Amino acid sequence: MRKSNSCRRIAGLAVAATLLAATLSGQASADAAFQRWIGDFRRTAVESGISAAVYDRAFAGVTAPDPEVLRKANFQPEFRDEAWQYIDGRVHERSIATGREMLRKYGRLLSSIERQTGVSRNIVLAIWSMESDYGEFLKREDRLHYVPQALATLAYADRRRAKYARGQLIGALKILQRGDVSRNQLLGSWAGAMGHTQFIPTSYLAYAVDGDGDGRRDIWNSVPDALWTAANLLRRNGWKAGQTWGYEVVLPPGRKFPGGKMSLAQWEKIGVRRANGKAFPRPNQKAELKVLQGRDGPAFLMVDNFFVLKRYNNADKYALAVGLLADQIGGHPGPQKDWKRPFTKLSIAESEELQQRLKRAGFYDGEIDGKIGPASRSAILAYQQHHGLEQDGYASMELLNILRRN
Repeated sequence: MRKSNSCRRIAGLAVAATLLAATLSGQASADAAFQRWIGDFRRTAVESGISAAVYDRAFAGVTAPDPEVLRKANFQPEFRDEAWQYIDGRVHERSIATGREMLRKYGRLLSSIERQTGVSRNIVLAIWSMESDYGEFLKREDRLHYVPQALATLAYADRRRAKYARGQLIGALKILQRGDVSRNQLLGSWAGAMGHTQFIPTSYLAYAVDGDGDGRRDIWNSVPDALWTAANLLRRNGWKAGQTWGYEVVLPPGRKFPGGKMSLAQWEKIGVRRANGKAFPRPNQKAELKVLQGRDGPAFLMVDNFFVLKRYNNADKYALAVGLLADQIGGHPGPQKDWKRPFTKLSIAESEELQQRLKRAGFYDGEIDGKIGPASRSAILAYQQHHGLEQDGYASMELLNILRRN
């Protein structure tokens, strides 16, 4: 199974590399066509209420698609990574400790948000961590994209996302026209997500809040604005104050379970129990069973707030990671049943050591940050191939011990 997964992963990387190479090799001829697209879309933008002057200012100097946008569009970890891989990369000792530090630093602000919206302060912190690593992502301008160019690139070159990108581009231009942010600060992810809490333009227009009272809704530079905006999205989408997102449960052996939602009492009737042995506090509440790794991993009964979290990012792994991180920032333990991994897990400090040793061996040239992303996995695969090891790409204690010996 591991060999099959690694083969698929390598094949996916090869396909993406081929597409990117084709994009770059054809860039000179594509520039003129891209410029024509920008010129043609100007009329659509004006008809949508964008002034011609704002449109021209937004695209001044934009002469080509952003090739990094097309590369990143092919790698979305919520849908590609294994559940344990996704959770391990986001719920760990450093994200928990930093969350608690931010809770101390912004305690008064978070208390006000929780009191007025009903959204748990720990949930808000977990979203901030997931979206921008508590704002650290915004300090890396080499990883940010000029939002109008990124969205125009998707609208022009990515058929799957063209409709989405056109709508978001109009939204981004409306933000620029309103004056909430300057042109130079209109930066975000490859898909147009912006600021500390990574809002796409249409969500920003719908939910953004002036949290610090300065008359602007600035999620790029104002932590209060960004955190209020995240909580406002959840509140407006039905967040239930004082309630959890879900319960870890133990499944009875030897039976199948129905799909969809049933009351917690009905789940209990067919043998599903809370992992901590306590009773469900709201037995009539509807819940849905989620087993992201089958019976090998932890199981959860998800209630209403879990599905509200999916309004932020419509992926089970994302919503689960937010819930687990929020609980642990708040001092609760992680799942009683661990994920089943095909290796021994590393701590963040050990992951940094792995990166450092790969760098010294000439296989890694990225940051020493303990985050095992595409660059680290590529380095691991290259090292494993060079030394005749199984090419699984995993940052494991087994691999670290090999590096230590070498």
